[in-house]
Amino acid sequence: MATDSEKDLQEAINLIHLYGTSYRASKASGIPETTLRNRNDNGRKKGLKPSVEPTETEVAQLRRQVRDLKTDLRNIEVEQVDAVTIKKTILKLTNLSPSPPDWLIAPPKKNTLPGVPTLFFSDWHFSEIVVPEQVGGADNAYNIKICKKRARTTVSSAVDLLFNHVVNPKYPGIVLALGGDMFSGDDLHEEITETNETPILMAVVQMLDVMIWCLDALLDKFNNIFLPCVVGNHGRKTRKPRNKYRVFTNFDWMLYRLLERHYDKDKRVTFYISDSSDTLYRIYDHRFLLTHGDQFFGGDGVIGPLGPIIRGDYRKRARNNQIDMEYDTMIMGHWHQLIQMSKIIVNGSLKGYDEYAYQKNLPFEKPQQALFLTTEKGITISMPVFAEHSNEKSSKEWVGVRK
Repeated sequence: MATDSEKDLQEAINLIHLYGTSYRASKASGIPETTLRNRNDNGRKKGLKPSVEPTETEVAQLRRQVRDLKTDLRNIEVEQVDAVTIKKTILKLTNLSPSPPDWLIAPPKKNTLPGVPTLFFSDWHFSEIVVPEQVGGADNAYNIKICKKRARTTVSSAVDLLFNHVVNPKYPGIVLALGGDMFSGDDLHEEITETNETPILMAVVQMLDVMIWCLDALLDKFNNIFLPCVVGNHGRKTRKPRNKYRVFTNFDWMLYRLLERHYDKDKRVTFYISDSSDTLYRIYDHRFLLTHGDQFFGGDGVIGPLGPIIRGDYRKRARNNQIDMEYDTMIMGHWHQLIQMSKIIVNGSLKGYDEYAYQKNLPFEKPQQALFLTTEKGITISMPVFAEHSNEKSSKEWVGVRK
């Protein structure tokens, strides 16, 4: 057995003296901890003492390194918490990989039924404030109270359309697609942070109550609900958009998970919350791709958002064909304009016309959400659901016009 040299013994004594413990000294030097301890003990027995003293600068540097390493470790631990861990440990959810309910994909027993309705919720921008005077006097105001009222009106109007204006209104359930931007946001834009009616976490709590009311009201009428969900861009908690962990750093995702937890034991309710920016599902054999739409940029003159939307759909179809995930219809939000085409449905907004739209000279649009019916042959009926009744509108006179 080789005997350690006096140089090795002195090195071990100095390392442990500098770093405080044999464990830290081992981590810093790469020498096994047991070896360091043995050499330190043998050196001490021979009367050897530390021959170096750490300077204040070295101590400060070491402390900073330790602090930085601890911060890095915490960040890594947070980033490595995956969806399964969050669902199991934090949210206490049991159904980790939900399958589509049978009523959604099984062919109907009678082809005389109207199909499966889809009500599309997106772009509510909860907590944002719109003042009519700041949009040129356009007939739109918005705040939390108005948002809650419009949510109730949207649900009641959708129920009225489906049960009082459709022949043989018998439905196996309803799809409630959640397309993101449910919140105004927090750090996205400075002006939004300054003017929001309430901080983001308070908004999440209030919004949760609103959504529970909506789901309970729909359950009373349709008995079954399937909820495909994607996040938007306004709900992110980072100033700049991210590609990695996009979903898990978004308050839309938090809202969906809290809703899922609330209905975890209710077999009538099925959530499908995507871990990516898109989610795919089908009604019977008709395949849908749900996305928020913020991946599509720009506008094309007089045709507005149609250019980027159609180009974006073309790219998504090409990509999905390559990975065997073809779809028939893309549904999306983000643009705050209800557009209903044969293979694309773009949702309106609950917020309605705002300062951004006014400054950009975009066309005025009433607050509305999309509603459509899907049969075995595909989408048969597509219609808007207005979030305000016509008698709620207030007449306005032009300011400055003499009679």
